[in-house]
Amino acid sequence: MQTIMKQMATVILVLLVVACGTGNGNSNLEKKKAELQELKNNQAKTIERIATLEKEITMMDPGSVPAEKPKLVTLENVITAPFTHYIDLQGKIDAENISYVTPRGMGGQVKAIFVKKGELVSKGKLLLKLDDAVIRQQIQTAKTQLEYAQNIYQRQKNLWDQNIGTEVQLISAKNNVDQVEHQITVLNEQLSMTNVYAEISGVADEVNIRVGETFTGSPNAGIRIVNTTSLKVITQVPENYLEKVTVGKPVLVTLPDIGKTVATKVSISGKLIDPASRSFYVEAKMPADKSLRPNQIANVQIEDYTVENAVTIPVNLLQNDEKGKFVMVAANENGKLKARKRMVEMGQLYGEKLEIHKGLEAGDVLIMTGFQGLFDGQLISTEVK
Repeated sequence: MQTIMKQMATVILVLLVVACGTGNGNSNLEKKKAELQELKNNQAKTIERIATLEKEITMMDPGSVPAEKPKLVTLENVITAPFTHYIDLQGKIDAENISYVTPRGMGGQVKAIFVKKGELVSKGKLLLKLDDAVIRQQIQTAKTQLEYAQNIYQRQKNLWDQNIGTEVQLISAKNNVDQVEHQITVLNEQLSMTNVYAEISGVADEVNIRVGETFTGSPNAGIRIVNTTSLKVITQVPENYLEKVTVGKPVLVTLPDIGKTVATKVSISGKLIDPASRSFYVEAKMPADKSLRPNQIANVQIEDYTVENAVTIPVNLLQNDEKGKFVMVAANENGKLKARKRMVEMGQLYGEKLEIHKGLEAGDVLIMTGFQGLFDGQLISTEVK
């Protein structure tokens, strides 16, 4: 063995001398090329002989060759479990019932306000009092006219009872009374319109009107009542999910500000695509909760894909080579634990979980740590020695 090593050293030394030496001209060039080729041939034969001798020595004396040191890894059994893919979006909480308070008539000048912003109001509560001076004056005048008409009618009736006068005169007097009474009824109805009441129960979210201003029910100069007992979450979904996001799809709504997650379902899935955002409208009902507020930011997860029994792996275990995607698994071969390359076919990815369609089955053993740099067939160990 020592003789062989000396021969290799001599070959290498000669090669260095040939490589570093300077030529003596064109006459020696061919000689040097021939000598170099002979040395290369001898080197190949020497290397081949070394490999043969090592193999023969190993068979005759296995203990003379150092044992391969296994690489330390951690393992985990592959199992099947439910896998769900979600569409992650941002939405907001909105109220089902929002009432913009309006007058029953033409409106008028505000004389008194009986509600404050943020106040809880019940249906039928008096919110505003509008100017009613003109209508009250008209009612008073009508009442005077009614008294006069009733007096005329009574006189005409007394004469009729005495067979004096005509029936036409009596009917005409009665019609005058009826007309004035109807006028008073209309005026009283108009008077009631100067009182503005809440049409729904809820919170006075906005009160943008002051005493002395004219109230017409405009959203920018009026009162808005929000019923917080009936809420919903709304969001915009990209149009490529149009066929996947339908009514009834499960939804997870997370309120990051209060650390709460609510499970609900899609109640409305719009069919109209917004040309600007290329998205469509989706909403889901939310349960009554005092901690929820309209316009509250929400993280919306809409389920679009689920498998009951799926094989999944942490996405960081996936590796690439010229043949494709693979993971490293552990195999017990003749009492030794070895790393084996396993080609896989990927499915959906959500978060850190990657679904595997082909290549892994329940019961396979994944190499979780220490897989970097492993080669197929390398000895591995799970114990520190």
